[in-house]
Amino acid sequence: MTPHINAKKGAFAKLVLMPGDPLRAKYIADNYLENVELVSNVRNVLMYTGYYQGNKVSICASGMGVPSIGIYSYELFNEYGVEAIIRIGSAGSLKAEIKNYEMILAKDAYSTNTTFRANIIKNNFENTAKPNDDLNKLILKNAKLLGMKIHEERVLSEDAFYSCSSIEERIEKSEGAVCVEMEAYGLFTVAEKLNKKAATILTISDNLITKEYTTSEERQNSFNEMMKLALSLAKEFQ
Repeated sequence: MTPHINAKKGAFAKLVLMPGDPLRAKYIADNYLENVELVSNVRNVLMYTGYYQGNKVSICASGMGVPSIGIYSYELFNEYGVEAIIRIGSAGSLKAEIKNYEMILAKDAYSTNTTFRANIIKNNFENTAKPNDDLNKLILKNAKLLGMKIHEERVLSEDAFYSCSSIEERIEKSEGAVCVEMEAYGLFTVAEKLNKKAATILTISDNLITKEYTTSEERQNSFNEMMKLALSLAKEFQ
């Protein structure tokens, strides 16, 4: 047990899929997993372990923002022997041509706030954090096998959901990010520190250029493709 996870040792699979929303974690567990068990529920941050097509996998909520995903990913990696975490979340498109429901695979994550990274990796103030290259290659391979379209692009990880910066300023400061989210930079930093694997798959839930938005129900239903893609990697971590 840790201060934030009340699961027993051995409760988690080697691969963890990590949505931000605890109810999305429950949705995946209820609709995709067999022999599923709720293994941690501290602060209602729901975490499950079960089987997808016979392969053990865990689904763990991360909450919102770098500090939150930083806590859960660190404890899962460091205390529970998890080998890989794939964040599966939503993002706002910064490009008119990248439409709602399209999937983005983060090739790296850019943040203007480097304090978290410097605290995790001593004196490292780099603005960019990277996913595991092998894990990204597996995701691209499985997406092709499943006939799914996915863009591998830079993402912007911001601390403030409500930003006073214009879209143009956000694109410029991130040096070309195509969408904005709140967690990938933290996850990649923790994985780098602990020599683990991490990746981020995002579904566009709203377009900040065209002002097209989705409802919470639409987001839940449209994320099924992303969920299936992430779950398809479970067989690689048995």
